[in-house]
Amino acid sequence: MKVKICGITNVEDAILCESLGADALGFIFYKNSKRYIDPNQAADIISQLSPFTMNVGVFVNENIDIINRITSETKINIAQIHNDSKILNEKHISVPIIKAFRVNEEFDFKILRNFINNYILLDSYSQNEFGGTGNTFNWGKIPKDIIHKIILAGGISAANIEYIVKEIKPAAVDLSSSLEKFPGKKDPEKVREFFKLFNQHRSN
Repeated sequence: MKVKICGITNVEDAILCESLGADALGFIFYKNSKRYIDPNQAADIISQLSPFTMNVGVFVNENIDIINRITSETKINIAQIHNDSKILNEKHISVPIIKAFRVNEEFDFKILRNFINNYILLDSYSQNEFGGTGNTFNWGKIPKDIIHKIILAGGISAANIEYIVKEIKPAAVDLSSSLEKFPGKKDPEKVREFFKLFNQHRSN
């Protein structure tokens, strides 16, 4: 199981998460987010990281030209796409994508089978925010035969990582708010505690 730490806004947090074992770091290029980062800042941070760390750009209802420009300029490896429109032709995005969905009680999990060629991120639905809410959804509704393609987000923390590792078994988990002092700034103690527990449960 892989770990993605999202909402990175500074090099100290990036290097800490990388050093503790994060497989991927998420940079949010959505200006309405409390964790927005300017592409130039993201490029500077990424230039200081290991080439073996995956860097994910988070885009919300963005056009393809801007996605491709930012991923090229920042050396982003993967684009995480939150898109309310059916018009966006994701085949024209120049990097691999993670297709993100926000899950509420009415969410139809059958639609995920249309995107099985991509990794799929499932997060809790919020009317006001695209991720970073700290809330969970009913993970038991995720079809078992596609769980190996799912990146699980929304309310992931040290408190529930044992259950996720042993019972849910997604491809990856995505954390942000549960590891923060405040939006955009990680708490080193929370980050260290999470990875300590994650590695402990993963090895058992």
